[in-house]
Amino acid sequence: MLELRPCCECCGAELPPESTEARICSFECTFCQACTEVELRGHCPNCGGELLRRPIRPAAKLARFPASTVRKVKPQGCAAA
Repeated sequence: MLELRPCCECCGAELPPESTEARICSFECTFCQACTEVELRGHCPNCGGELLRRPIRPAAKLARFPASTVRKVKPQGCAAA
């Protein structure tokens, strides 16, 4: 099950579970749309994999299967990736 991480690893932008701006790789590294397009050019800086739009978990399922609250942000941001 996807963790639905709460923020962009590069810039720290909030990415709530219902966000259409969240992008993930197959390891669930999470980035915002802006960082994905401008800084990362569609590829994960951690694994090199493709970054795609994260699916949205239906609101009715969030109560039983909540999104992660663990924030993972790179101190150096995207530029150093």
